[in-house]
Amino acid sequence: MSDAPTLPTAGREWHLLSRPVGWPKPEDFALVEAEVAAPGEGQVLVRNEYLSVDPYMRGRMSAAKSYVAPFELGKVMQGGAVGEVIASNAEGIAVGDHVLHFFGWREYAVVDAKNAVRVDPEAAPLSAYLGVLGMTGLTAYAGLLRTAAFKEGDSVFVSGAAGAVGSQVGQIAKLKGASRVIGSAGSDEKVELLVEEYGFDAAFNYKDGPVSEQLRAAAPDGIDVYFDNVGGDHLEAAIGSLNRDGRIAVCGMISVYNNTEPAPGPRNLARLIQTRGRIEGFLVGDHYDLQPQFVQEVGPWVRSGELKYRETVVEGIENNLEAFLGVLRGDNTGKMIVKL
Repeated sequence: MSDAPTLPTAGREWHLLSRPVGWPKPEDFALVEAEVAAPGEGQVLVRNEYLSVDPYMRGRMSAAKSYVAPFELGKVMQGGAVGEVIASNAEGIAVGDHVLHFFGWREYAVVDAKNAVRVDPEAAPLSAYLGVLGMTGLTAYAGLLRTAAFKEGDSVFVSGAAGAVGSQVGQIAKLKGASRVIGSAGSDEKVELLVEEYGFDAAFNYKDGPVSEQLRAAAPDGIDVYFDNVGGDHLEAAIGSLNRDGRIAVCGMISVYNNTEPAPGPRNLARLIQTRGRIEGFLVGDHYDLQPQFVQEVGPWVRSGELKYRETVVEGIENNLEAFLGVLRGDNTGKMIVKL
């Protein structure tokens, strides 16, 4: 292990103090100073450089039974992070290496080497491994290609399309031969971005009128695939425009995450009978077997500029919570990243 005398003894980290009801409030959280331990056998000490904040974290703040354990009260929260190894007690990872791991919401992390993935800062910017080439990108890839069984010639509708996942779904669909790609977003600037920069065939601002009417106008021949990040009226609209044998992949439903009462479901589910349509939810964690194929296919698109991505970068760990709340509000264009 490195015996460098400059190793930190303390660092800041975010704790969950109480489980939010409805929208999370600042008093539900605390930024605290914590001791930084030396890495034990098979561990590395990482100085985090970039942290990820994502909508799914809202679910982990609740005690409700879910697909992943809730954050513990009074303890540091977790999330994707990438940083530099500053001390190593593990074979195969050296001081100076950069790794991707899941111990974000903190400045320093002691990580088991088996839970750290080395990444190459020469191949792509470090922040890209939290987004376009990380969990976000794999979510788009697996949801579109495996869950929604996308095939060349399909017409695809993506909600929340200017977000980190949605923008990638639309571009991958175009790169793989979609006949038409339509996106919804929450501002005119985002709509313009979808068409001008990401190459969507059509896009609309869901605040401008009923989603069902805007979708019908944008996709007069219906849709074959709907990638759902929003739920609610978007899901109902997609079912209404679904072609025969259409597929809906449910990635997220950000419109209902902070509801304290259950939201009513789509009123037109019977259309699935006529269309022989299919709705399937998915979690990226079930599809990590696709990771090598994903990096091999999408990496070159990122490097060549064929697949474009945006990041909204917030500086400073003290602003981590505000960045997370910004994701829930839709303040971000593309992936929300915190730079330490």
